[in-house]
Amino acid sequence: MLELQLAWRNLLRQRRRSILTGLSIAGGYFLITFAVSLIEGSYGNMIELFTRDRVGHVQIHALDYRERPRTQRVLQPASELLETLQVPPDVVGVAPRILTAALAYGDEKSSPVQIVGIDPALEPTVTHIQDKVTEGAYFPKTSLEFPSENQEVAPALIGVGIARALDIGLGDPLILIGQGADGSIANDQYVVIGLVGNEQSADRMTVYLPILAAQRFLSLGDAVHEIALRLENISGARSKAAMLQSTLPEFDVAPWQEIEATFFQTMQADREGNQFGLFMIIFLVFIGVLNTVLMSVLERTREFGVLRAMGCRPTRLVRLVALETMMLSASAILMGLISVLPLIYWFTQVGFELPEPIDMGGVAFSHYRGMLSSYVFLMPMCLIFISALVVSLPPGLRAASVKPVEAMRHY
Repeated sequence: MLELQLAWRNLLRQRRRSILTGLSIAGGYFLITFAVSLIEGSYGNMIELFTRDRVGHVQIHALDYRERPRTQRVLQPASELLETLQVPPDVVGVAPRILTAALAYGDEKSSPVQIVGIDPALEPTVTHIQDKVTEGAYFPKTSLEFPSENQEVAPALIGVGIARALDIGLGDPLILIGQGADGSIANDQYVVIGLVGNEQSADRMTVYLPILAAQRFLSLGDAVHEIALRLENISGARSKAAMLQSTLPEFDVAPWQEIEATFFQTMQADREGNQFGLFMIIFLVFIGVLNTVLMSVLERTREFGVLRAMGCRPTRLVRLVALETMMLSASAILMGLISVLPLIYWFTQVGFELPEPIDMGGVAFSHYRGMLSSYVFLMPMCLIFISALVVSLPPGLRAASVKPVEAMRHY
C-alpha cells in the first residue's frame, strides 16, 4: 500500500512528463489496436468469401480421393451420411457434390469442362452459388426432383468462359460427354438456364448440374464425391475436422486450411509481413517509456539515496519503479481504449467501400471492415504491459544500485 501511494505521488509530481508519456502510450495502443482490427477483419472477410465460394469449412472425401481423384472413389450411401452430418448444432450447412471432367459441345464447337453436381437446395447453405449467377436464373424448384418422366432435359449453369468458348447462351442446348463410374460412355443433353461468375472467376469453365442429374450422368446411384460443411464458427474448422475424422475413419476429413493449403499459406505469410509494422509501433512506444522512466530515476537520485539510507531494500525500489510504470501504462491504455472503441465499432459495422471491387470467385468484395473481438483489444494491451514492465527493469535496477553517500551529493 505504501509503495502504491509513493508511486502515485511520484507520477503527480512529474505531471508534464507523465502526461507526455501517457499520450505516447495511448497513441501507440490506439494505432496497434486499430491496425490489428483492420488486419484481422480484412483477412477474416477474405477467408469467409473464399470458403463461401466453393470450398466450405470442412470437406469429406473417400480415402485417397484428394491425391488421386477418380470417378469410382465415392462416398456412399450419401443420404445416410448427410443425415448424420446435419445433426450437430455447430454445422449450419451441408452440401453434397459430384465432381468430374467432361467434354462439352455447342452447335459447332467443343471444350473441356469441369462438371460439378450440386444439390440446388443444400448448396446455398454452404456457398454463394445463387449470388454468382450473373445472367439467367438459379436452378428452379422442379430440378430438385429431377430426373422424372416429364422432364427429359435437365437444366445447367455454365461459366462465362464456356459460354464464350462454345458460343452459346441462355436457352441453348449443351451436350456433355464423359466416362461413367461403371466404365460406360456418359453422354446427355442439357439446357443452359444461367451464366455463373465472370471471365476471371475460378469457375469460368465449370458446368453446374442438379446432383440427381449428375448422378444419372455418371451412373453413380446414391453416391457423391465430396461433402462440404459450413460451420457456425470458422475458427473451429480444424477441431471439427479432427472430431469427424475420429468418428468416420473410413473417410478422409480435412479442414479448409488443408484443402486450400496454398491459399492458407499465402494468407499466413502476408499476415506475418504485416506484423513488422506493428512491432515498429511497439518499439517506438518502448523508447518513449524507457526515456521517461530513466529520466525520472535520474532526477530522483537524491530521493532514492534517502530511501536507501533509511533502510529501504533494493528490491522495493525496483518494485516501486515498475509499479509507477505499470500505473502510467494502465492509465494510458484506458485512455486509448476509450478513444479507439467507437472507431473500431464503426469500421466493424459500417466500414468503407473500396473504389474498385475485388473479385473473389465471382463475388464482389466491395467493403472493407474491421473486427471487434477480445483479441483485438487484449493482444495490444498485453504487449504494452509486458514491454512496459521490461523497460522499467533497467531504470529500477539503477535506482536500486544507488549508494546513499553519493546520492546525497546529487542535486
